[in-house]
Amino acid sequence: MRKAYPSDLTDAQWEIVRPLIPIYKLGRPREVDLREVVNAILYLNRSGCQWDMLPHDLPAKSTVYEYFAQWRDDGTWQEILDTLRQAVRTALGKDPNPSAGSIDSQTVKATEVGGPHGYDGGKQIKGRKRHIVVDTLGLLLAVTVTSAAADDGTAAPEVLKKLSREEFPRLAKLWADTKYHNHSLNGWLSEHGWYVIEVVSRPAGSKTFQVIKWRWVVERTFAWLGRCRIHSRDYERKTSSSEAQIQIGMIGLMLRRLSGEKHKVPFRYPRPQKDAAA
Repeated sequence: MRKAYPSDLTDAQWEIVRPLIPIYKLGRPREVDLREVVNAILYLNRSGCQWDMLPHDLPAKSTVYEYFAQWRDDGTWQEILDTLRQAVRTALGKDPNPSAGSIDSQTVKATEVGGPHGYDGGKQIKGRKRHIVVDTLGLLLAVTVTSAAADDGTAAPEVLKKLSREEFPRLAKLWADTKYHNHSLNGWLSEHGWYVIEVVSRPAGSKTFQVIKWRWVVERTFAWLGRCRIHSRDYERKTSSSEAQIQIGMIGLMLRRLSGEKHKVPFRYPRPQKDAAA
């Protein structure tokens, strides 16, 4: 037995996610505890540490990464995400399949490890861009990571094509900002989309921060994901690994909701002492 980390699955959370983890029966019997593997992946996602800096009381880094990569490549993370999202929506009295949502992107710095990089002239950041689609609750539907140089409207089909009509038959509208007022995107939607993208603009003449109806939902999702330090920038070589880490961050959030637990921040920075003379 080891001392629990804040990112560890509780018994209730493990019972929710355990049936969703594939069991491979080929080869010799498994010796590693799958719950500890998931705990290690959640630890890395929450803390943002390197694979070779996982604590020694968790499974070996090579074992943990092999499971992470296998579940990334065979679609397990996406399947868990979809199942938990439907469960959260059902628990709130909503239809498991959303009828509306939002789309947006986030540009973050990347490291020197390689893979697709680019320069976002608007944000003046060199790195990568995360394109996500969420429902009206802010729960992740799909994610794609590209070079930061990719234009939002032009790159939007890369994430939108991950939404299938069979899986989301009720989807009728996605809200977006003016970056998605794009002729190539409109052409793609006329051929592949069964929904419309409604561009919601800021009030005319506004120069200060404004909460834009429905568009704020996707911004809140980026804030939720920001609680996991691995998302402070893009550390992965493969964009598919970056996408999987975003899915894992959302999986952890939904597990806490389904188990009735809130996000806890156990550490508090000490407050500065007031000047006695004042």
